[in-house]
Amino acid sequence: MKIARFSTGGDPRFGIVDGDEIVVLEGDPMFSGFDTTEERVPIASVRLLAPVIPRSKVIAVEGNYPANPDEDTDAAPLLFLKPNTSVVGPGDPILLPADAGAIVHEGELVVVIGRIAKNVSADDAADFVFGYTVGNDVTAIDLMAETGQQSRAKGFDTFAPIGPIIETEFDPSNATITTRVEGETRLSGSTGDMKNTVAELVAFASGIWTLLPGDIIMTGSPAGAGEIAPGQFVEVGISGIGTLGNTTRPRA
Repeated sequence: MKIARFSTGGDPRFGIVDGDEIVVLEGDPMFSGFDTTEERVPIASVRLLAPVIPRSKVIAVEGNYPANPDEDTDAAPLLFLKPNTSVVGPGDPILLPADAGAIVHEGELVVVIGRIAKNVSADDAADFVFGYTVGNDVTAIDLMAETGQQSRAKGFDTFAPIGPIIETEFDPSNATITTRVEGETRLSGSTGDMKNTVAELVAFASGIWTLLPGDIIMTGSPAGAGEIAPGQFVEVGISGIGTLGNTTRPRA
C-alpha cells in the first residue's frame, strides 16, 4: 500500500495512492488506521509532502555498504542523528550553504518506524516497521574531515529529503537504488549489499534509543556519492517505492 502525505492548499492530509488518484484517509494512518473519507483527489492536483515528519529523531547509518571487497562487514553499525528540521519533501529545494565546502548526495532506503520499539530483536523488527520511503542523506563532505563536525556536516536544514510516498508492503532485501543528477546516473546499487540489514539496524538502534512512531532510519548509501552544485536536479529512485526529486539552490 502506498501512503501519501499531501496538501491541496490547506493542512496536510493523508491518503492511499490508487493509480493516478489519492483516496483520502480520515487521519494519519500511523495513529488513526486506514479508514477513508471516500473522497478522491487527482495526484496531479496535489502537492506531495514529506511522507512523515519525525516527531523524535532521524537516525542515519554511515558506511553500511562495502567500499571494497576486503572491507570488514562484521563491525557494529555506525549511527548518528540528524535533526528533524533537516527533513523536506519531494520537490522541496536542497539549500547548499556557501561556507560548507563540497556537498554530496547519498541516496538511501529509509525505514519508517510505526510502533514504540525498545530492545527489539532482529527477528521481531519487521513488526515495528510501518513502511519504507526514499531518502537522500545530503552531506557537507569537507566538514566530515574536521574532527567533531559530523552533526554539522549532516544536519543542515533540508539535508534529509524523503519521499515521495511510504510503501507499507516492500521487501528491503534486494531493491535497486539509483541516484541521478541532471539525468546522469551517478550511482546504482542494491539493498542486498548492506552490511547490516534493515532488521539488524532496527534491533541495534532500539538497543540505544527508544524508537517512536514516525522516527526514520536512513540505512546508508551505496558507494559512489557525488558532489552536487546549485541549480542541479537530484533524483533518487528505489525499485518498488518510487523516485524522490529535489532541486539544489544556494542557501540565502
